[in-house]
Amino acid sequence: MLTVYMKTPQGLRKSDMDALAGNSTCAVWVDLYQPNQEEERQVEVLLGLDIPTREELQEIELSSRLFVEGHAQFMTASLMCKADTDRPQTSPVTFVLTGNALVTVRYDAPRPFVTFPAQAERHQEIGNSSLDVLSALLDAIVDRTADVLERLEREVDALSTEIFASRAATKADRAGAIYKEALQKIGRNQMVALKIGESLVSIGRLVAFLSRPREDNGKLPKGTSQRLKTLQRDISSLTDHTGHLANTITFMLDAVLGLMQSEENTVIKIFSIMAVVFLPPTLVGTIYGMNFKHMPELDANWGYPLALLVMVLSALLPVLYFRRKGWF
Repeated sequence: MLTVYMKTPQGLRKSDMDALAGNSTCAVWVDLYQPNQEEERQVEVLLGLDIPTREELQEIELSSRLFVEGHAQFMTASLMCKADTDRPQTSPVTFVLTGNALVTVRYDAPRPFVTFPAQAERHQEIGNSSLDVLSALLDAIVDRTADVLERLEREVDALSTEIFASRAATKADRAGAIYKEALQKIGRNQMVALKIGESLVSIGRLVAFLSRPREDNGKLPKGTSQRLKTLQRDISSLTDHTGHLANTITFMLDAVLGLMQSEENTVIKIFSIMAVVFLPPTLVGTIYGMNFKHMPELDANWGYPLALLVMVLSALLPVLYFRRKGWF
């Protein structure tokens, strides 16, 4: 899908390919979302660019992600997406910055690409140039990442309270289920933290590349330069906070595993006590072999069925008791 955003006195205005073909100089942002070959070819012809393929977007070498080719700067970053689902992930997005237009190529839908266009339509200063659009879009991406990080911190705090503060009031038969659920939540939180860290590092490299001195000695506008410096400080702060949160999650994982091992040791201790309790009767029965002359049930008609019933109950009752306690 190809979406064109044109510059207007009120801000950016969403348009289509026909508007780009009619007057490409007024287009400040061209968004390619899961583009087909025809859409890529049209943009390449009108803007004189070589749009990277999906395979090229997934390359991890720094030289393949940040480079200058002709009059355009090609910058690829891994952005956080699907943060609200059970399978958060990062997706590569390429930003191609030219003197007239910004071209974005993506195959997923990070949240800022959904919310930013509406914001750009209301703010005139965002659509002044392609560089302003890019810096404002990066600002929205960092804000979204910060929101995800704040929500993750709240989830980690709530999970910590659930694990530690309520442990004394938790019954032993429910502890195992609580710890298993906690492990699942910790695993998801750890995945989100890893994806946030990956995204922040990628965005930080992109901002540093965009802020570097250019070969043509062209200087960035003062407002854009200040915004990029602010972004760099925000990214550095969020990266440090993500590292601290990842360490907290790792500590919680170790703590939960330790608590689970403690519960298992308690169960094993109970089994050991029961074995010691039944050891003396077993020893006495083994010595004498139950070979007594006077055993009335041996001659009774109900003796054999009674023995079978006792054997079944002696095996079934412990199983039911252990399952009720949640030991297996």
